[in-house]
Amino acid sequence: MKKAEATRLTILKKAYELIYINGYQTTSIDDILATTKVTKGALYYHFKNKDEMGVAIIREIIKPKFLAQITRIFSLETNSVEALYIMVTMLLSDNEFMKFEQGCPLSNFIQEMAPKNIVFTEVLIEVTDEWQKIMVSNIEAGKKEGFINADVQSKSVALFIISSYWGIRNFGRMDSESNVYRTYLNELKNYLNSLK
Repeated sequence: MKKAEATRLTILKKAYELIYINGYQTTSIDDILATTKVTKGALYYHFKNKDEMGVAIIREIIKPKFLAQITRIFSLETNSVEALYIMVTMLLSDNEFMKFEQGCPLSNFIQEMAPKNIVFTEVLIEVTDEWQKIMVSNIEAGKKEGFINADVQSKSVALFIISSYWGIRNFGRMDSESNVYRTYLNELKNYLNSLK
């Protein structure tokens, strides 16, 4: 990797970490410069403004990691109902990419930036659409394999799971214990079993 590419990647990774903890609007360019130890000139060499950098964070940091986790779950040898449950459980787990107290980075960007900036809205829809397509494909495969009732509306189920996941993630940020996640996961299991 060339030095310029390495610098750009460092800026994105460190800025992502700051934004994930503090929020996009609260994190200033000065905060990013202090953390990355790059000059303002170097930052603006790679990104014409903070919003361009924010969109790059979603496309190049969040999207690949988020979708890779989901794709990995659906590649496991398991039935589609179990895969949906495992996917949500994994997304709610404290891991190197997502922390319990910080919520979902994708959801955080949606809440903070989608209502205010059309460019952010477009890239966030792009990621969400890909996530939904992965789930729809899994649900359709489950219907063919007999794990899911043929009458189930795959897109509706995917939309419900995405929206309920984001909702419970927000509750989780307010609750210092994981009780709310356990309750949600029990109800999610009941819902998924009803698809059989």
